[in-house]
Amino acid sequence: MSSLQKAIIIPEKHIQNVFGQMDINMKKIERAFNVSIVLRDEQLRISGEEAYVDKAEKVINELLSLSERGEVITEQNVEYAISLSFKNETEKMAEIDREIICHTVNGKPVKAKTLGQKKYISAIDNNMIVFGIGPAGTGKTYLAMAKAITAFKSNEVNRIILTRPAIEAGEKLGFLPGDLQSKVDPYLRPLYDALYEIMGAEAFLKNMEKGLIEVAPLAYMRGRTLDNAYIVLDEAQNTTPAQMKMFLTRIGFGSKVIVTGDLSQKDLAKDMQSGLEVALKVIKDIEGISVCKLTSEDVVRHPLVQKIVSAYDEYDEKIRKNKAQVQRKRKV
Repeated sequence: MSSLQKAIIIPEKHIQNVFGQMDINMKKIERAFNVSIVLRDEQLRISGEEAYVDKAEKVINELLSLSERGEVITEQNVEYAISLSFKNETEKMAEIDREIICHTVNGKPVKAKTLGQKKYISAIDNNMIVFGIGPAGTGKTYLAMAKAITAFKSNEVNRIILTRPAIEAGEKLGFLPGDLQSKVDPYLRPLYDALYEIMGAEAFLKNMEKGLIEVAPLAYMRGRTLDNAYIVLDEAQNTTPAQMKMFLTRIGFGSKVIVTGDLSQKDLAKDMQSGLEVALKVIKDIEGISVCKLTSEDVVRHPLVQKIVSAYDEYDEKIRKNKAQVQRKRKV
């Protein structure tokens, strides 16, 4: 391949944001595309093989566009822009963060950070029931909470109901002290954390006292009809088929439901089928229900989390293939 050098003008006020602390963003781009990046005054020069110089240029221009829109560029932005460049979709970065769902109590905007998250938000806007399926760190629950709180504040619904099955994550914790609420609170802590960050502890407690926001284990849903409510079922992979059916049949008029789960992190007994797995087969052809599948590319936590999720996916795929080969040999 022929070598090439290209130049980009980076205004001084954007250099620190685009380059990152100790030039970490540019170092990532150099490693990803095997190019050399040198800054002289406001002129950034990229040298290397032509195809990779073009990709690096597009990534840097997208980061500059983010900076010009007032965004603080994170490692996740850089990693995602690089991954899109290998699929020749770098220009789609501009589509992602246009819509702000809401702001946290600290003023931080909550919005999509990946194309998968953008599709997830769009599905929530256009369907009565949405299943958000994906690995840890993809923002399934957080974005669902943000949409619920936004709908509640704008009076689209009268209340928010947040629920999840009370199952230990692979540990037997024994009998917990305190009253019933104290016993179930540890299982619901992730939902409280998101509420505190987006709504603020004071506003949350005030609305909870009025009964307008309810955080409860899934068992509390039996026998109820939930009208004019925004309902989020978290950790749905840990429901039984009977629990999932019970939950989905609670939905009343004027309600919106989001079901989130990660099928790779089930805490059910080995011989027990997940209610989420069954539901995905049962509801796949029902109009008004959308299934949105997020992947490791949509992980927005530390970049290392994305690598861990991908490594586990590869490991699980190898195990699956080995089992299939063993079964084929036995049939022969």
